[in-house]
Amino acid sequence: MGEPRIVIIGGVAAGPKTAARARRLAPNADITIIEKDRYISYAGCGMPFYLAGSVREFGQLFATAYGVARDEQYFLREKGVKVLTGHEAVEIDRSGKEVVARNLSTGEESRLPYDKLVIATGSSPIVPPIGGIGLKGVFRLNHPEDALRIKDYLENVSEAVVIGAGLIGMEAADALREKNVFATVVEMKDQILPGVLDRDMAAVLAARLEEQGLEFRLGQKVVRIEGDEQGGVAAVVTDQERLDAEMVIVAVGVRPNVELARKAGLKIGQTGAIEVNQHLQTSDPDIYAVGDCVENLHLVSGRKVYIPLATYANRQGRVAGDNVTGRKSVFKGVLGTSVLKVLNWNVGRTGLGQQQAEELGYRVITVVNSAHDRTHYHPAHGLVLMKMIVDENTRKILGAQAIGPGDAVKRIDVAATAIHFGAAVDDLPDLDLGYSPPFSSPIDLVQHTANIVRNKAENLAPSITAEEMKAKLDRGDDFVIVDVRTPQQFGAKHIEDGRVMLVTLGDIRERIDEIPRDKEIVLLCAMGVRSYEALRILHGAGFRDIKYMEGGLQAWPYEMD
Repeated sequence: MGEPRIVIIGGVAAGPKTAARARRLAPNADITIIEKDRYISYAGCGMPFYLAGSVREFGQLFATAYGVARDEQYFLREKGVKVLTGHEAVEIDRSGKEVVARNLSTGEESRLPYDKLVIATGSSPIVPPIGGIGLKGVFRLNHPEDALRIKDYLENVSEAVVIGAGLIGMEAADALREKNVFATVVEMKDQILPGVLDRDMAAVLAARLEEQGLEFRLGQKVVRIEGDEQGGVAAVVTDQERLDAEMVIVAVGVRPNVELARKAGLKIGQTGAIEVNQHLQTSDPDIYAVGDCVENLHLVSGRKVYIPLATYANRQGRVAGDNVTGRKSVFKGVLGTSVLKVLNWNVGRTGLGQQQAEELGYRVITVVNSAHDRTHYHPAHGLVLMKMIVDENTRKILGAQAIGPGDAVKRIDVAATAIHFGAAVDDLPDLDLGYSPPFSSPIDLVQHTANIVRNKAENLAPSITAEEMKAKLDRGDDFVIVDVRTPQQFGAKHIEDGRVMLVTLGDIRERIDEIPRDKEIVLLCAMGVRSYEALRILHGAGFRDIKYMEGGLQAWPYEMD
């Protein structure tokens, strides 16, 4: 057999990556990319940063790291890959092993023979069925031309509404704030980032972002978008209120583009995306599929999931590039690792969330830890709240989430690595992680979090979450909150309730008789460290009905005095 003829349908991320890898492995192969758009190999994840102004030139989204534009000529001259832009693949003839492509300018059709075919048709934004979606000033953020249109329109906008509080919606809101546009985010679910964070972590993040000027309308469904006399946006109407807006960005998710594969008789998976095996082969062994149009195996749950991320598209492109040139590389699966930045807060998650794990039948231990990403005396130190979800039976780490102005992403990467290799929570403190004051603390916060889980499992640190304590306060439960911070810290900000008493940690042994032994005691401080110390002191003094609040007041998303 001679050099393979490889045809790739889709030229954004996974398709070009497949072509580049295949070319390096098969220098003489015939490789063609079919792309219906005029833009190819662009950095879609960079579009919010172009809107915000941190990416100054539109062309940077299409350029290599050494400044050459990734266009048709680049692929032909540097990669030896033919790219047919403005051509749409309209049919896959599996028996004849040909792809029918239509020139969108002339309507002329041509047939491209293949030995191996790769489908990288990506996804399309969901367009909700609401009135006014076609008004001037209503945008989606899925395509480079969307970014251009939004950037141009922003020049005369002072207030906007973002529909959807997922990854794209939050990044769009961040970009609007960078341009000094007042932004309100409307989300049908009762929390922000519903596919990323557990409700407790999302509540803290939302509270901190609102302190900086973002506004959220959670648990509200958009009914319609109202226009003005010129056909532009005037307001977004939800099932609860009317929000003035001069611009709307719709970001309610995406769907996999599977129609071409469905027409060709390829198997569609239970998630609605194309089903592939670990080699990324479809139900036809000579046809592969990669990127946002495929479903994947979740490495913790063992279930098929649809999680369209650029990381998977690029990694799958490399695997497919191997396999269309005769190798047998494997794409094992995903953990759903996602990170983003909103205002000055970093956000990340990996593995299963708490609710996901419980719904799958896991008996879990969870903790929330507030800590600094560097030594507290280093001027660049920042707060990180980290949540860890652990299987109580096997002690394996199931998932982790982190938020904060500090370096949360580094900790998520450590957790993702540990989960990938099946580590137990007891393994994390043994990791030989790097330490220097500008980078971390002597025991890194991901290891601190693991130690808290171990303490909780051994009943050394019985705890209560902020959500659970708020519920106790609202119910009027008969218990006492002992705040162990300093008087100055307490005076600056504290929970206003008659059940709260101030006993500074340094005074607790002298004042121990003031703390009632016949009531449940919840210990509280700024970050959880002092309240845990106080808990151990009280335990040694014979107190039994005692807990500390996980994460301290940094994890408290509710109002305080």
